[in-house]
Amino acid sequence: MKIGCVLMAAGFGRRFGGNKLQVEFDGGLSLIECALSAIPGEKLEQVVVVTQYPEIEELAKKYGFTSLPNPHPEIGQSESIRIGLEALWDCDAVMFQVADQPKLQKETVARLIDFAADHPDRIVGLGHNGHRGNPCIFPSRLYPELMALTGDHGGRSVILTHEEELLLLDVSPSQLLDIDTPEQLQDL
Repeated sequence: MKIGCVLMAAGFGRRFGGNKLQVEFDGGLSLIECALSAIPGEKLEQVVVVTQYPEIEELAKKYGFTSLPNPHPEIGQSESIRIGLEALWDCDAVMFQVADQPKLQKETVARLIDFAADHPDRIVGLGHNGHRGNPCIFPSRLYPELMALTGDHGGRSVILTHEEELLLLDVSPSQLLDIDTPEQLQDL
């Protein structure tokens, strides 16, 4: 099963007050470096990093990933999904990973990819006690619905339409935490 990955790194970080992905986290790594290092590239057909930031494009290349510019990040998540999915259209499934989960571990993402391979017709994602988190992997039959998204709507909209097809791999809740504000980063 060929699984691709789209790392979504084009947001403005409005609630954070600016580009949060360059902010250092525990151990001196930036949030974007935490995200890039959590991707098990060896298990994936291709990894694309969709971003509006030239410095993130350069970092993606250092990790051996393809960088795709998002010239219209103001459109919202749907634009990054479209750009990433167009590049990975020939994959059997695509994983969408956000770039602001600093505690997400590479081993956990590798387990999710294996879980998806065991359930190729299902949407799979990480979760805890039945609550869905990120990343999530979508089978190719849902690509048209993902491409039809508009504005700041992401994969959640497609999942809500197909809730009966969602399988969650239970993980520690700390791995699912994402950073939206400076206070959340400080608390973490």
